[in-house]
Parts: sequence; structure tokens; C-alpha cells
Amino acid sequence: MTAYQQSGIWAPHNPGQSGKASPADARRTNRSLIFSLLFPDVQLSRAELGRRTGLSRVAVSDVVNSMLSCHLLRENGRESNGGKGKRGTLLSVDPDTLHIISIDLSQPHLIQGEATNLLGEPVMHVEHALRAVNHVDFDTINEVITPLHAATQNVIGIGLAMPGVVDGNGLVKRSTLLGWRNVDVRTPIERRFSLPVTVNNDATAAMFTERLFGKGGPNMMFVRLRRGVGGAVLLGDVPVFGENHAGGEIGHISLDPQGPPCACGKRGCLERLVSATSLHARLQRSDERMRASILREAGTYLGTALSMPVGLLDLADVCVYGQSDIVNDTLLSAAQAQLDLLTGSSFHTRTIIRRCECEGEITLRGEALSVLHDYLENR
Repeated sequence: MTAYQQSGIWAPHNPGQSGKASPADARRTNRSLIFSLLFPDVQLSRAELGRRTGLSRVAVSDVVNSMLSCHLLRENGRESNGGKGKRGTLLSVDPDTLHIISIDLSQPHLIQGEATNLLGEPVMHVEHALRAVNHVDFDTINEVITPLHAATQNVIGIGLAMPGVVDGNGLVKRSTLLGWRNVDVRTPIERRFSLPVTVNNDATAAMFTERLFGKGGPNMMFVRLRRGVGGAVLLGDVPVFGENHAGGEIGHISLDPQGPPCACGKRGCLERLVSATSLHARLQRSDERMRASILREAGTYLGTALSMPVGLLDLADVCVYGQSDIVNDTLLSAAQAQLDLLTGSSFHTRTIIRRCECEGEITLRGEALSVLHDYLENR
């Protein structure tokens, strides 16, 4: 296994393009490799880092000293072994010196923002009610960021998570829920606050939280059932964005051409069939028996949609996030049964559909972690 592969989700997403890695590429990879061994709360000596990574003593020392100087790591005293010789100094992630600003634009009635430490843990939280549903503009975004920025020291970047298709340059190519098309989000925010800005789809951001602090593995799909249906995929611990940065977006796959009309222009999209908004509208006017039937039908639709990426990518794990009255045993059991029916074979290990383990503001935390990833990559 190469150092790049060992780095896991902290590996650079944009390694050198030439056949031979440059010294800068090697430093980035080594930095990510060491960080991955220590994150979030592991303590290891320089010697142990060298043994686990296969890096030379000089290489470890060079990378560690650089990370200490910029407060990514800290020293924590000596090892407590009983052997002979000098005890090594223990190193760990420094969680509290550097900070990140994370903004969640995925909710219809408000914008949430947090200043976090390097573990994505909040040190300050703000909310801003929207004047109208989905009415988000740059003035409103700036009003959320400004108090966080003013009250927080050593900010390394700003992260914005939003519904829709977002490319690698911070361009929102399309957000059906926000009504945006080809909106450059990154540039005006970077100019306003003089900080690097990372922009992600909200499901991608939330997936990072489940991967790093939940039960998510390196080959997983994250699905969020909320006002829309968002999706994101990890393959070998690398996010799958696709040619148009719409990788994992299953919400606008049409499963029923005669079904209800969707805002995207098609009919019977998964978003219209299984989103929390659509299901709540149906459940509220149904009795208990009918509610169970509605959730089983939704689970069957979900399992059908998931069978395509699961079968194509051989994913081991599908994590579904949403309110407990929607993402419950009835819906998940129906989805699992349909997925088993459509993908079961002698060469395919059973893929498990499960409820997301992480709770709370997982989008804000995941977006903060994405900012940290970019900081490590571009440092």
C-alpha cells in the first residue's frame, strides 16, 4: 500500500498530474499520512510515526516540525514505556489553536453557521432566519459569517455547504431548491473576508462527518432524506464527483415517468417520492395502516434507486440520514429487501442499508472537516 493510499480520507484530492511526484507532492502526501494517524485524538512519538508510515527519520522530523510550527500538531510530554533508552515525545493533533468557519445553506427557513476547532466541534453558533423560504443571497451569507469571523482567532478558512451541484471551483452549477444556476459562491466570499473558501454539496459535507466520527467506511454512500434527496459517494476514501460534479446525486433519477411533477421538469423523481417533505405531506393525511404502507413504498423506491450505484461501484455500506419518523425500521427494511432483490448474487457481498450513526449538525461539522482537508492539501 502506498503512502497516498494509507492517508485515507485525508489524502490530497488533487495529487501531482505528472508521472513523477514532485517534492511538494511528497510533502503533501506525508503530511496527510501523519495527520491521518493522529486524527482525531491519537498520541504517537516521532519514532512510532516512522515505524507506521515507513518514512525515514529525517522525513518524519521535517513534516512534524512543519506541522508543529503551524499549530496542526502539538507535543504532549514523554512516552510512558518501561524500556531502556530515551522516551519519545508524544504528538497529537492540536485541536484548539486553529479555527474554521462553517456555514449550512441547506435549510429552507434559516442559515446556520459555526466557528469550530480542528475537530469540527463548535465554539460559537449563530442562526439567521430567512425573509422567505430559500431566499439566500450574499448579503445574508455575509451577515452570518461576519460575527463568527469577528469573534474567532486563527481562522484557516470558510466552508459553505449547500444543496445542488457544486464544482471544484466553488461554482454552484445548479441548485433546484435555491433556484441558483451558475452562481460563483467562492470568489465574493474570499474577497470579502480574505480567507480561502471551500464549497460543497451538503450531502458530501455530511458524509465526511459519518466517515470520520460514525460508522462509515472507505467505500460508502450517504443519502439524506430531507426537503430533497441528497447523495454522496466515497470510493477508496475519495469522494466521487463525476464529470459534472453531480456524483451521488440520485434525487432527480426518474423512477416513475407518470409520477408527480418535479421542480427539475421531470416526473416521478426520487425526490418527489421519498423526500421528507413529500412523505410528511402524505403521512399527515393518512391513518396508521396507510402510513406504514406509504413508508414501505418509499423504501422500495429508495432500494430501487440505490441498486444502480451499489451494483456499479460494489459499495459495502449505505448510510441514510433523516428524521426518525421517516428514516425508521419500516422504510429501511423495505429498502434493504428491494436492494437485496436487485443486487444479490454469489459475487456481491450483501450491502447494508443503515441509519446514520452521527446526529446533530453533521453538515456543519463535515464542512469544517472539508476546509481542514483543503488546508492540509494546500498548506
